[in-house]
Amino acid sequence: MRESINLDGFDLRLLASLQQDGRLTNQQLGERVGLSASQCSRRRIALEAAGVIRGYEARLSAEALGFGMIVLIQVSLSKHSKDNASRFRDLVARVDVIQEAYAMTGDPDYVLKAALPGLPDLAILVNDILLPHDSVAQVCSSLVLERLKETRHLPLAGLR
Repeated sequence: MRESINLDGFDLRLLASLQQDGRLTNQQLGERVGLSASQCSRRRIALEAAGVIRGYEARLSAEALGFGMIVLIQVSLSKHSKDNASRFRDLVARVDVIQEAYAMTGDPDYVLKAALPGLPDLAILVNDILLPHDSVAQVCSSLVLERLKETRHLPLAGLR
């Protein structure tokens, strides 16, 4: 487990601002957090080097791009071994429609989140990709009816 880094109020304000808009320049960050652009630059570089800031990306609309179906998929492995788990992880890494994958305690062994255009694509994912794989024993999928909340923002106020 990674050691936590000591963050001061400036770091937390800088991180909160970047969570809202990762495109902010160091000048804009400085205006928001009360530091010079060069101080913001140094802090940003240090936070990136420490792995606190893992990257920057554009958030795309799945719906606007034709991926209107979000599915949560529970997967149980056929055998609990390091090799079997590794084969399953390799499978998940190769399937682009799987956006997130979590190893779980208890049942099921894994929970996957997939973004798909429609039911035929779900049938292909479950019947042609997941179930035939020798590492998989059981698959149970659930369609998301409504997204109640979606955020990648961490509750930084709790770190003070």
